[in-house]
Amino acid sequence: MTICVTGGAGFIGSNFVLDWLARSDEPVLNVDRLTYAGNLENLKEVDSDPRHVFAKGDIGDFDLLSDLFSRYMPRAIIHLAAESHVDRSIHGPADFIHTNIVGTFRLLEAARAYWAGLAEPEKIAFRFLHVSTDEVYGSLETGDPAFREDNRYEPNSPYSASKAASDHLVRAYHHTYGLPVLTTNCSNNYGPFHFPEKLIPLCIHNALSGRTLPIYGDGQQVRDWLYVKDHCSAIRRVLEAGILGETYNVGGWNEKANLSVVHALCTVLDELKPRADGQSYAAQITFVEDRPGHDRRYAIDATKLERELGWKPVETFDTGIRKTVQWYLDNQAWVNNVTTGTYQRWVGKQYGN
Repeated sequence: MTICVTGGAGFIGSNFVLDWLARSDEPVLNVDRLTYAGNLENLKEVDSDPRHVFAKGDIGDFDLLSDLFSRYMPRAIIHLAAESHVDRSIHGPADFIHTNIVGTFRLLEAARAYWAGLAEPEKIAFRFLHVSTDEVYGSLETGDPAFREDNRYEPNSPYSASKAASDHLVRAYHHTYGLPVLTTNCSNNYGPFHFPEKLIPLCIHNALSGRTLPIYGDGQQVRDWLYVKDHCSAIRRVLEAGILGETYNVGGWNEKANLSVVHALCTVLDELKPRADGQSYAAQITFVEDRPGHDRRYAIDATKLERELGWKPVETFDTGIRKTVQWYLDNQAWVNNVTTGTYQRWVGKQYGN
């Protein structure tokens, strides 16, 4: 038995692969194109683990995927590969269309062909789990109820529009072809191996480097924050027990304004690594012009996942942010490598070598 993880060298993907291999003997076929945010250094602790097979490749390469599926016979595909940074989608949407829409389409085509050729017991057991985002639902106003699975889609950025399209494709392949799919829509993840362009890792890196901590607009944009290892446990649970064709929202029950998040991580840094001058890292906060079309509030209602599958997050925001800050303090070599581009590339079993 094998599972296939797309995007398994990225932030969520690498956490999921490491978590899976720590909990299971089942091998992982890891397919990743290794763009700027895909880093094999994230996976160095499984360098010599024969259960981890890495294949460098694009999810848009139908022939590569078909070959890999026939070689490794996965019982499930966990689809995490995506372009995911809203700012980058505003300045260059083409990559998001290519990866998130066209790439998902070709992955679905390869998965459908592979699934159709399986023997009946394996065909019944097969799963395609698509990992998406709460941003497909649009923006909430203060006082609005949190996003539920039956909220209509109202994406407001090229990124969220591309993810919405991929969600619709996955749904269509289930209803049209019978492909056994599951979809999860998660809130903002944070934790180890997060590329330092997103709010939390960027501000930790900038704080330690003596740079400003940039806050868009007034900093009152609200997000629900989900510790990445909690997200991994939710994916495992949905894969194990989710109802085919269903969508499950995954959230941390941690609504926080961006400015509050940055103040919280500054407080932890003040305790764990105080500034030499005795001032708080919060003195480095700087407000910058808001980005175009910035959604005001996201909030996830994860009641369905809790009620039907018994999943709950383990971490509070306070415990999760402390673990995250400590990880970055303990892994400054990793931060230096990803911020300078001189990655210590993992040398292991790569497909095609």
